[in-house]
Amino acid sequence: MKQQQRHTYRKNYALVIAFILVVITSFVLAVFLARDLTVKYVENEFTSRKTEVLEHNIAPFNDFFHNRIPEISFYQGYLDSSSVYTYVDSVLKSYPFIERIVFYDVSLSNDPLVNRGFSANNLVINPKGVYVFRAPDTTSETTVEPNRHGQFPLSLSDDFNNMAVKFAAFIERVDTAKSVYNDDIFKVFYSVNPGKISYMNIPRRNDLKVYKELMYGKHPHETSYEQDIFTFFIDPNKLSLENTVPELYQRVQILPLVYESIDTNPDLLSTETPLPGALADYKIYFSSSRSFLGTEVNRRFLPVMASVLAIYLLLAIIAYLIYRNLYVNKRMFKLQYDFINNLSHEFKTPVSVIKIAGNNIHHAKQLSDGERMHYGKILDEEADKLNNLMNTLLSFTQIENKSIKIKREDIDLHEFCDKILVASGIKYADLAIQCTVKTERVLYTDPVLLNSIFQNLIDNAYKYSKPNNKTLRIIVSDSKKNIEIQFKDQGIGIAKNELAHIFKKFYRVQNQYNQQGSVGLGLAFCKELVNFLGGAISVESELGKGTTFKIIFPTD
Repeated sequence: MKQQQRHTYRKNYALVIAFILVVITSFVLAVFLARDLTVKYVENEFTSRKTEVLEHNIAPFNDFFHNRIPEISFYQGYLDSSSVYTYVDSVLKSYPFIERIVFYDVSLSNDPLVNRGFSANNLVINPKGVYVFRAPDTTSETTVEPNRHGQFPLSLSDDFNNMAVKFAAFIERVDTAKSVYNDDIFKVFYSVNPGKISYMNIPRRNDLKVYKELMYGKHPHETSYEQDIFTFFIDPNKLSLENTVPELYQRVQILPLVYESIDTNPDLLSTETPLPGALADYKIYFSSSRSFLGTEVNRRFLPVMASVLAIYLLLAIIAYLIYRNLYVNKRMFKLQYDFINNLSHEFKTPVSVIKIAGNNIHHAKQLSDGERMHYGKILDEEADKLNNLMNTLLSFTQIENKSIKIKREDIDLHEFCDKILVASGIKYADLAIQCTVKTERVLYTDPVLLNSIFQNLIDNAYKYSKPNNKTLRIIVSDSKKNIEIQFKDQGIGIAKNELAHIFKKFYRVQNQYNQQGSVGLGLAFCKELVNFLGGAISVESELGKGTTFKIIFPTD
């Protein structure tokens, strides 16, 4: 039986170890996966959030392109060398990436005597003047004069000719009865190339009708109309570059589109995104070392780690509660089993003795006075044992259910202790019991229940004392506003690891003095009685030297 029990314990121990190993392994795996996913997430963000930086940094360029350039059309071609200053000055001061602006003061006419510019049929697109503005000085312009053949430098005439050709082709095909579509506006009136943007003001529909008449010679008179063409030269290196995601990007640079890093360090991560439109010859280049990204990885991993720890801590608490519940159930089962076993033995022994004595009396032909007294004493003692056991069980149940009413009265402790000594002397003739009362106060409590407390602790002292040294000293004294009662024996003592359990129901101290004849209710019943009466009980003990029980009752 013992071998089977030990084997069961070993299997349970192995299951506990296996469970702990599974939990630890899964925890380590969860932490590893969480760390790996966090690293991948940060690296993915390193690649994806470059668009956020791009949009922030080209916001001034987009504002210039979508808002400031179209303002030219508000003037409807009536800007000249003097009135253009205000517009140019505002643009160059607001947008540092524009290094110079070329303004073409253009005339559209059907005059056959105009010998320079661009002509399409009868329509002549003629630059009356070309002006160059440079940052930061916008208060004076450079006027570009044509050469003796009436031609402007090729570096300027290309942009003019390109816009003039697109405009003439548009006039040729335009349906003046309809509005100009947005696609046509961008294709005709804008010219976007790396490093520069050219723009012609968008004429009204009535003006387009006149231009078409001029082109095909249907206009009855010689006339002239004004148009404005601007070319903005842009330097992407002068964009105000700001790193809006400093936790991911260690370095952010504007570099030529053809730039390739020669750094072969495997610890370096890099990504790039091209700049749009007139900035297209350049890109924004992002780079960070893995050690730099490690800071962000750790920052994001900490809450994940905390969540994993919280989950496993919760699982550990649940596992502990399950284990404790199983342990308590197992212990309660063992206590109940021991209780039933001990109770059965407690009942069985007196019943067996009574039965034997009864059989002897029944079968005896005659009994002498000595035999009659002997059997009578046996029957009386065993009946008392059964009665005491039943009374203890009944009283314990009543106290736990609070079904007993306390009948308090003033108790003279001197008189009470004298009665206890007399009764104990009759019951335990070999117990040297001494009771010292060091107080003159009376104790207001239930005398019957107090007597049960004394009797239980006296029984306990007698039972756990060596046969040749059964002594007990009871000391009743004042303790501040309380009355303190001490029961000091010189018995076998109680081990420290068992002191916390001796007041539990059905608990029995494991020693040679307690192998049989104990249900494990004596001290538990005593504690219940003390608490029921409003007192407190404690114990001090040393193996081989004895035990002291201390009870304190309030007198208020």
